[in-house]
Amino acid sequence: MMTDPRATDRRTRGTASRGETVPTVPPAPTADAVDVTALLERGRTLATPVLRAVVDRLAPPMDTVAAYHFGWIDAQGNPADGDGGKAVRPALAVLSAEVTGAAPEVGVPGAVAVELVHNFSLLHDDLMDGDEQRRHRDTVWKIHGPAQAILVGDALFALAGEVLLELGTVEAGRAARRLTAASRALIDGQAQDISYEHRDRVSVEECLEMEGNKTGALLACASSIGAVLGGADDATADALERYGYHLGLAFQAIDDLLGIWGDPEATGKQTWSDLRQRKKSLPVVAALAAGGPASERLGEILAADAKSSDFANFSEEEFAARAALIEEAGGRDWTAEEARRQHAIAIEALDAVDMPDRVRACFTALADFVVVRKR
Repeated sequence: MMTDPRATDRRTRGTASRGETVPTVPPAPTADAVDVTALLERGRTLATPVLRAVVDRLAPPMDTVAAYHFGWIDAQGNPADGDGGKAVRPALAVLSAEVTGAAPEVGVPGAVAVELVHNFSLLHDDLMDGDEQRRHRDTVWKIHGPAQAILVGDALFALAGEVLLELGTVEAGRAARRLTAASRALIDGQAQDISYEHRDRVSVEECLEMEGNKTGALLACASSIGAVLGGADDATADALERYGYHLGLAFQAIDDLLGIWGDPEATGKQTWSDLRQRKKSLPVVAALAAGGPASERLGEILAADAKSSDFANFSEEEFAARAALIEEAGGRDWTAEEARRQHAIAIEALDAVDMPDRVRACFTALADFVVVRKR
């Protein structure tokens, strides 16, 4: 499932592309008192000024469309303080720089590059999936049209490589190669995800491979890219990538649970959102593989759904009935246990890395946050 690690190195100052200095922030919390909210906010505080400066390079109207997507302005172009997401990836990127003894600012170019790729994927995914809501707001394609969603996504992807390569170092070039490999895996995962929607059956192994590509690869990159930029050797970068990859699988397993049973007020998406899109997510796949009366009934219903011309008009009760069958067949419990298993593998990967205790505690706390979150 996981691609061969491609370790890279770099030691650099984190500065904005137009000469702005990245804001100085305190070090990561001490080992005995990790405040995950503060850790996530630290990554956001460091990355956002540079991210905004990079997005400003885009030609109109792409700059304003991107600003809307990131929550910096509303649909009318007025300044806004929208939900910019959980910021797990920037937090991991700047934290991983500290593995090498470098300042967290060293990881900022990597944090920004990964965040650009992540948002490129969101813009395209929302359009392909027909999602009308993200982070409690209308998606870009719904407000600005499909063409702008595609163009701005493409532009963010191009900027990601630019942010790293303009540093002009050997380590930055190696970091760019790592990001490119992760991006290709992410796109592979999205292609698999779409193709699975049109199949009656998908194996658990196929689903895990898809989710490893779609989510694990970029979190693996985020977890290692700061260390790469800080001059980590191959073994260190590879171990951090293993941590991030398995963390990504845990992350996606929780996302799959939220995609069916999540509270729309917390997730910002419709009720039963993954069922509405016929996604072969882990709970669905595990339930279909379980056997037994509920599993067989679920298989029959989903096969009929695939042929239905009225699927878009199904009632809340019809989706709720499908969710109940998934739960009765064991798909919900299996997925929750898989999230815990992947979490344990991620933590174990850290054993191969020599790092300060407080940094290790922060990696552990971020992993714990992933498996207990509600959005």
